[in-house]
Amino acid sequence: MLQEQHGTIKKASSFYENQMLNYLNDKMIDFIVKQGMMFIATADSSGNCDSSFRAGSVGFVRVINDKTLIYPEYKGNGVMASLGNIIENPHIGLMFIDFFEHSIGLHVNGTASIIENGQLASLKMTEKIMNDIKEKEGNRPERWVIIKVDEAYIHCSKHIPKLKQIDKKIYWGTDDEKQKGGDFFKAKQSKKD
Repeated sequence: MLQEQHGTIKKASSFYENQMLNYLNDKMIDFIVKQGMMFIATADSSGNCDSSFRAGSVGFVRVINDKTLIYPEYKGNGVMASLGNIIENPHIGLMFIDFFEHSIGLHVNGTASIIENGQLASLKMTEKIMNDIKEKEGNRPERWVIIKVDEAYIHCSKHIPKLKQIDKKIYWGTDDEKQKGGDFFKAKQSKKD
């Protein structure tokens, strides 16, 4: 056990006891609904990992209850790496980081499933959440990811930088290569036989 090798068992036990929950408390819920971005981690059935970034308007991740979150999947590059992984292996890690106000993070780990837009009404959501989705999302999402929360815990602030947010025009649903970043890393030109 690595904690034993490095003498951190007592420290880790204290963290598990005092910082880790198997649900979202009110402070965590309040934190999530104020976020406009998150990072996700998934893995396929062989354990090959993938991390990705998700963003939307503030509150794009909706808290259905203290054990359930949903977030929209917008039009992307068509690869669907994260969604493909979720089909093979439902374990997911979400990382919310507030770079702008508190410089703090929140880990949420759980299991994920995918639903289509037409299935949203089957979820037990309040009218307030449904109206918020209709008003803010419109027809932008192609589908939704539901997360059943297993763990929620803090990511300490000591190494999180404080950033300044600057408005940027978002081109929702575009296939325009320039707006998507094109071949920024020149991968097409770097292909080896």
